[in-house]
Amino acid sequence: MEVEIQREYNPAHPNYERWQRARELSKDRAKFVESVLLNEINLQGLKILDVGAGEGCTSELLSKSNFVVSLEPKQERIKKIERTNSLQPVIAEGLKLPFQVSSFDLIILQDVIEHFNINKKFVDDLKYLLNENGIIYLSTPNRLSIINIISDPHWGLPFLSLFNRSQINKYFLKNFRKSDYNRNDIAELFSLKDLFDLFSKNFSIKICTRFSANYLLNGGKGLVWSKFHLHLVKALNSLRLKKVLVRIANNAPGIINKLFTPTFYIILMKK
Repeated sequence: MEVEIQREYNPAHPNYERWQRARELSKDRAKFVESVLLNEINLQGLKILDVGAGEGCTSELLSKSNFVVSLEPKQERIKKIERTNSLQPVIAEGLKLPFQVSSFDLIILQDVIEHFNINKKFVDDLKYLLNENGIIYLSTPNRLSIINIISDPHWGLPFLSLFNRSQINKYFLKNFRKSDYNRNDIAELFSLKDLFDLFSKNFSIKICTRFSANYLLNGGKGLVWSKFHLHLVKALNSLRLKKVLVRIANNAPGIINKLFTPTFYIILMKK
């Protein structure tokens, strides 16, 4: 664990600049999460579980009006989360949820499930942790997005988004990033079909692509941080394609979301 932390905060690491930009934008990303949720629920007085909370920006923002449990496996990160009466940091593995049935009104899975070995039991546990009207906020990169195939969101290289975790270790890390070889949190991305297969039994699925596209193309920050994605957004705006793209963006599980949407923003409603 300590090795992973040293790697993440090491300026000599090839991914350091990307990770640093992500940390700098974490407060803006928290505001986006809040804006999505405000369209769905009354964000007041809730019991919230933030799984893989990182350094806690989303937890801290939501704790202003709610009680939040921040679940994070990395000690160096959780030390940055200040414990308050409405914010409880907990060190625990992401797939081990040490809580009682119906403990929460809302669960946050922000850019985290791609780093787990997700299984059916974990999805069942999520359902049982929610109260009757509970929901999940889920964001995760799209494995089949043409944008991510051109430049993987974690490595900035072509085609790696299509690889599974063992393939990334075997063909990429082993030969080009030996210091990262056999990390247990290497991202393995999901397609839209993968997500429906994983969650549709227990949850109704609402895709929020139109809202996120409008947010991003109208100047909202926190959704992209790699150089490629930042340049792409700038180019689209300079070409005056914003209105066209917002109009094309939709929330249907069709070709736009299957093959173009770079990151899924989804609300899961308990069945």
